[in-house]
Amino acid sequence: MTEILSEFSKYAENAIEEENPTVQKLEKAGKKLAKLNIGDPARFFPTPKYIIDAYIKALKEGKTGYVDPEGIPELREAVSNRYKRLYSLDVNKDDGIFITHGVSEAFLFTNSMLVNPGDMAVMFAPYYTVSYSGFRIFGGEPLIQEYGEERDWSLDTDELETKIRRQMNEGKRIKYMAITNPSNPTGMVLGRKTLERIVEIAKNNDIVLVSDEIYDEVIFDGTEFTSIAQIAKGVPHIIYNGASKDLDSTGFRVGFMLIPGNDRVSETIKRKLVDFCAMRLCVSTPAQYAITEGINNIKEHRLEVTEFVKAIAERASFASKLINESEYMHVVPPRGAYYLFPKLDMSRLDLKTDKEFVHKLLEEEGVLLTRGSGFGGNDHVRLVALPSKETLAAAIEKIDKFCEGHSR
Repeated sequence: MTEILSEFSKYAENAIEEENPTVQKLEKAGKKLAKLNIGDPARFFPTPKYIIDAYIKALKEGKTGYVDPEGIPELREAVSNRYKRLYSLDVNKDDGIFITHGVSEAFLFTNSMLVNPGDMAVMFAPYYTVSYSGFRIFGGEPLIQEYGEERDWSLDTDELETKIRRQMNEGKRIKYMAITNPSNPTGMVLGRKTLERIVEIAKNNDIVLVSDEIYDEVIFDGTEFTSIAQIAKGVPHIIYNGASKDLDSTGFRVGFMLIPGNDRVSETIKRKLVDFCAMRLCVSTPAQYAITEGINNIKEHRLEVTEFVKAIAERASFASKLINESEYMHVVPPRGAYYLFPKLDMSRLDLKTDKEFVHKLLEEEGVLLTRGSGFGGNDHVRLVALPSKETLAAAIEKIDKFCEGHSR
């Protein structure tokens, strides 16, 4: 029988979820696990009551049918007002904002619209694992530029521009440049000067910018966040955001795509997005009404997000200190998001890869992490800083014990 699967289906994977079969086996056997693999705040911080109440209200009012494929007008207006309030961005709610099933669908729409087999996209490693696999599954060829861990995950933009020019001189077509800011998995936040240089490179080389900003309010004290919206005027760009992280509403599956520009490329993308939205009918109707309230109720949101971010920052700092006391790993303390991305000293361990490390740690100590190689960062692991300090301390102690047991 002819091979049924497509050539590119081999890229359909998510390193964050790949240990699920082992998790199920261990839990079935009664083993208690410390799950530090998924950035799901709702597991540790209940979704704010005012958002839950708005969801229930929408249900009681019968708002359960199909709505505008691009999103209800109330939510698109709320998103427009938010970006105006936070970043002084004027984006037309009627044709520049599209509501998606989380940022995951925004990735899907972007690659479906823009990528033909052999096309390239610039990705900065470590990258978000699904953004990479979601690009490869359409036959795309990534152009990887690595952050410098020894420079606190900073970016060599001159090296980046040289790589881009080399590929273009060889006839390659680079469709977009993808930024995740703040970063998942490192918690790094790109500075304004670096972003300005990225915008300059995109402009000089006719590359669309894609900026995933879903953690834009999860920023720790002393760190300044700059949205690409503030500096990319005149350069075609797409912004991803949503309700999952800032609004602590992961299961609602509500994301946003913003295309602020009126240039030819931006207008072409907006017209095609209308078609893609129509194909999937609409995003959950009651969830859209709930997230509209989540954005519009500024007073409640500020109260919730301030306490939420304060707690995460304390936990991330606490966990970073413990990790950096270990003989077997070290981490650059994050400046935002929910994650730590420690580097393992594999030369001191009898394990060959970070994948083997994660699997055996789960089986032997009941601690679930995600392998760094799934994010383009070999010899690293990613853990979330959402659980309590007690949970984090116990987990890190078990990781260190595991390392001692596997030391050379």
